[in-house]
Amino acid sequence: MLNVTQRLILGCALMAAAAVWLGVAASNHPTLAVALPAAIVLIAAGTIVAVLMPLRALARDVRKIAQGNLDHRSTWVARDSSGILAAELNRLAIRLRDLRETEAGRRQMEFQLSDAVLQSIFEPVIVTDGKGHLLKVNQAAAELLGPSAKDRMALANTPGGERILSAVRDAVAMQKAIAGEGDSAVLPMRIGQDDRSFRLRTTPMRDSEGHLLGTVTTLEDVTTVQNTDRFKSQFITVASRKLRDPLLQLRRGIYALGQGFAGDLTPLQADLIAQAADEARVLDELMADLIEVAEIDTGKREMQLESLRPISLLREAESRYADQAAKKRIRMEIAAYADLSYIHADRRAVRSIFDNLLTNALRFTPPEGEIVLSAVESKNFVQFTVRDTGRGIEAERLATIFDRFSASSETGTGLGLALVRRLVESLGGQIAVESRLGHGTTFRFTLPVAVVEAVRHPVEVG
Repeated sequence: MLNVTQRLILGCALMAAAAVWLGVAASNHPTLAVALPAAIVLIAAGTIVAVLMPLRALARDVRKIAQGNLDHRSTWVARDSSGILAAELNRLAIRLRDLRETEAGRRQMEFQLSDAVLQSIFEPVIVTDGKGHLLKVNQAAAELLGPSAKDRMALANTPGGERILSAVRDAVAMQKAIAGEGDSAVLPMRIGQDDRSFRLRTTPMRDSEGHLLGTVTTLEDVTTVQNTDRFKSQFITVASRKLRDPLLQLRRGIYALGQGFAGDLTPLQADLIAQAADEARVLDELMADLIEVAEIDTGKREMQLESLRPISLLREAESRYADQAAKKRIRMEIAAYADLSYIHADRRAVRSIFDNLLTNALRFTPPEGEIVLSAVESKNFVQFTVRDTGRGIEAERLATIFDRFSASSETGTGLGLALVRRLVESLGGQIAVESRLGHGTTFRFTLPVAVVEAVRHPVEVG
């Protein structure tokens, strides 16, 4: 059998030979001159048909396979190059079909595996696409949210549903994890006859190139943890208040003995009484911190918000600790402009914040050291800073420095910085610490600027 090229060459040769022969014949026989063009056209047409027919058939087969019909096969059978192309095309279609079935099977297996993992998670999980539309929920979320779990509009009307959708919108818009702090992260929901609390966290999903695919929202049941914390707070409140009065009487008795109201003391007795007085003072500070933390946790501490002048707060704090600093030969300095905007805060809370920070600074700053109190205004906040040249804090302890009972040393109650953080956050601010061992410590906290309301003069109104 001849291939396409051979057919084309043979056709051209035949047309050339026919043209020569017919030309010679026409010169001898004039009647053949009329039939010469027609014969050449017939030979050319036959050649073209013989060459293009297999090519057109193969083109149709390629087009069907390219459109996704991998079950289609070329029926052109020949031993020339066209037949070889048809056989290879069929082999390619079979290979593509096998690959597609294998890939589809793999994807199906991956989908089933991921779905099984999602359904096996004990905590409620909600998956959305890049536009915030609900895609999938696991069994725990379906049981928690009910029939509305798969319906965005119905979920918005479910208790807690709008909070979930809001977290999803924020995660999509900012493309970062959304998780509130403290009570703002807790989502109360009623399941049957029980009230339960969940901690909400929404995390963006991205592909290998970093493009946003959607979000994953998890709801952690913290009901038991909250109940435990509530019990601990109540216990601390009751225990500290019950211990406060006996401790007060004990301190009075120790003070009376130390002043000699019960008779003269020997040097050893005086030394023991002085040590007992110091320990009683530390215990009294612990009781005060416990009561204040418990009041904040239980919501009994009501903030009396007012407009306060930052420079006045700094001067008052310096004045309260000037004598202690002088005794230790520590310099205290204020670095702030007098015309800073007023802040909106509770005077007693701000005093407690400065007292705890300055107590720590004085405790760990050596003689000839320095403590600087400063304030700067930034947007809608005033940032206060307490910086010392003390021993500093170990790097591994910075992450837990604001936790309860995380004292900076054996001295102190371990509640001071935890109380500072709770007070700052209750006032709408944030607190941070920077420190390096041997290079001092810097605490920074922010408090919101007071909103100035424009008051129009009666003449302007009239």
